[in-house]
Amino acid sequence: MDVLLGSIDVRELLSTQDIEESSPLSAPDLHLLIDRLQIRSLHIKQKVKDYILSHQTEFSQIFTSCSDSISRTEEISADLSNVVRILSDSNIHVEIRDASREICSVRKDLKEKKELLSLVKVIVNLVERLKLVREDLKVGELINAAETLRDLKKDLLIVDDDRKEVGGDKREPVVFELLRKEWLDCFDEFQEVCVRVFGNAIRFDSGNGRLRVVFKLSIEKMKDVELRMVLTAMEVAGILDYGLAKVADLMVKYIIIPIVSDECIHLVEELLPKTEQMDEAILSLVASSSDSKVECTKIYSRLIQAITFIHKTVCFQNGRWMMCFGRLAWPRISDLVISKFLSKAIPDDASKLAEFQKIIELTTEFEAALKDLMFISVADHKDEKLSNFVQNVEVHFAARKKKEIMANARNLLLLFDSTNRSGYTIKPPSSKAHEVAGIISENPVGLLFLPDRCIISKAASQLMELVHQALQDVCLSSARVAVEFYHAARDALFLYEAIMPVKLEKQLDNVTQIAALVHNDCLFLAQEVLGLAFEYRPDFPSYIKEQAVFVDIAPRFHQMADEILHKQIQLVCMNLEKAIDGADGFQNTHQMQQYELAKSSIDQVVFILEKVRSIWEPLLLQSTYKSSMSSVLDFVFSIIAKDILLLDDMAAEETLQLQRLIYLTLENLSSVFESVISVNGKENSHDVATPEPLDVLIPSLRKLRKLADLLDMSLKTITASWECGELVSCGFTPSEVENFIKAIFTDSPLRKECLWRIESVSLYNKI
Repeated sequence: MDVLLGSIDVRELLSTQDIEESSPLSAPDLHLLIDRLQIRSLHIKQKVKDYILSHQTEFSQIFTSCSDSISRTEEISADLSNVVRILSDSNIHVEIRDASREICSVRKDLKEKKELLSLVKVIVNLVERLKLVREDLKVGELINAAETLRDLKKDLLIVDDDRKEVGGDKREPVVFELLRKEWLDCFDEFQEVCVRVFGNAIRFDSGNGRLRVVFKLSIEKMKDVELRMVLTAMEVAGILDYGLAKVADLMVKYIIIPIVSDECIHLVEELLPKTEQMDEAILSLVASSSDSKVECTKIYSRLIQAITFIHKTVCFQNGRWMMCFGRLAWPRISDLVISKFLSKAIPDDASKLAEFQKIIELTTEFEAALKDLMFISVADHKDEKLSNFVQNVEVHFAARKKKEIMANARNLLLLFDSTNRSGYTIKPPSSKAHEVAGIISENPVGLLFLPDRCIISKAASQLMELVHQALQDVCLSSARVAVEFYHAARDALFLYEAIMPVKLEKQLDNVTQIAALVHNDCLFLAQEVLGLAFEYRPDFPSYIKEQAVFVDIAPRFHQMADEILHKQIQLVCMNLEKAIDGADGFQNTHQMQQYELAKSSIDQVVFILEKVRSIWEPLLLQSTYKSSMSSVLDFVFSIIAKDILLLDDMAAEETLQLQRLIYLTLENLSSVFESVISVNGKENSHDVATPEPLDVLIPSLRKLRKLADLLDMSLKTITASWECGELVSCGFTPSEVENFIKAIFTDSPLRKECLWRIESVSLYNKI
């Protein structure tokens, strides 16, 4: 049949093969083509006939099968027609639908009942198991009860977070909520029974210092309950920490604290009966004679003995139980050993730190023994609290010394008694006062970079002694310790800066000797600080040399000293200005009442200046006193001169009274002038140059004196003084001289001429 599978190419039947596809065929070619097609058709027919004859059997089977299929199809069609006819003639489809729904409903009910039956079986099983727990508790089968509770906990989906139940589907039957509550009640009963049995098995007698462990006991219906079984049950139920916590607490309270605190006791163990099957064990604290000093070896050996007793009798050499007990007890035991012994054993002297090495070795051995007993973890280095503490003994030593230095410095400053008036009143034991009773240093101190000596407070002197001692310790200590001493020295200095302005705020806000003393303290500390590096740096450890800095502290104390002094000068000037304001501008002093008012104002100015002199002169540096008092005097004289020169009309008698007031002021301030002159002379006693006169130190003094002369000068003399430059050298301005002349002399051709001459000289000088 291959001949039928492909198409026939007509051109192959022609004799000519080179005919183009687009060219038409000729008549002869068409006749030839028809003949050859007929021959090809006959050939194909013959082949088909031969194929059919050779496969006659197969074709017969196919035709038979087709005939059978057609027959069955006709039968099915007839049956289907009958069914359709029946359905169309009645309501049977409704009946079928109802029957189908009923079948589905019955099946659903059956499924739900099966599920409910399964749920009831589960609930009954859970209830029976909960009942079994209570029965086991009554007879002392604690391990069985614990295992059942553990399994029920998983089945009821209860977590350990405060034993809160896990919420499942919100449509979950309420009975499971009730079962969870029932489980919690059973668990509480189990816990209560275990704790009660545990408490009866392990007893502490606080009065006699005794720990008694009973290995087997009977309570109510529970017979021969073993301590090991109780621990196992608590471990299974997950409450071993809860059970051992109270034991650890009582152990620390009644056994460990006496061991660490009291050197006159030792431990005695007793097993009853003295056989392998012992019923109970007793650990007793017994008083003994001992040295007054608690030895490290004895403390550690007693602790090992007590913990070994727990390891054998309470934890039964079970590693997990011992680790649990250690987690509960070790933090408090280690803190007790550190606070009661190791911290007190730290040497007070840096030279004795080497002697602490023996304690370091014993501490390391002690913790190694605890690891062997599985009391602390081998892998967790956080449990090596004692070793970490003793290995850092230098840091602890330095921290304690720093704390002591800071405490001493703070006490020195806080005990600075400024509330008692006798604490800052000058006591002149000789011609020159040197003391502010109770709070100043015994002798004036020298300043490193100034030629003067000054009086400072005892607090500043002793504070500096503390700083020097700390820096001496820096030179003798290792790098770790030296750093702490170095910072202690700096911090002690900063304490003065922090405490004194607050503690003495009231005194610093007024003109007091305390303020002058604090100024001297700041100046002294600033000078001393600058010399610290030169004095100690060569002996510092190399690490400290790189970071030790003191030069940054000096400017802070210099600034503090300057601020205190500036504020004192301001306060004095404010008081003086207030006193001068009482003179009412020195007007109408030819009237007796106004003159007395002005004189009272001058007396008050003199009183203030005398008081300031009595406060400043004994305490301030000579150079500081000279500059400060000169500044104050210059201020007050300039105000007096200014007020007088501002008067616009002065009678002849009034000028005499003003002159009298000026002379009275200068005369009453003679002691103040002498104090400035004496200081000025002492400063220049070793110099070749002549001491500066008061007129140079106090520029307004010369102006005031000249003003007193001007008050009884003639107009021509005043004009001549201006023309020769004398008044200018005294600080007078052209306007002041002109106003002065107008106030004293009446208008006249001579006054006009003098005023013109003064103005001409002024213009000439400007050119």
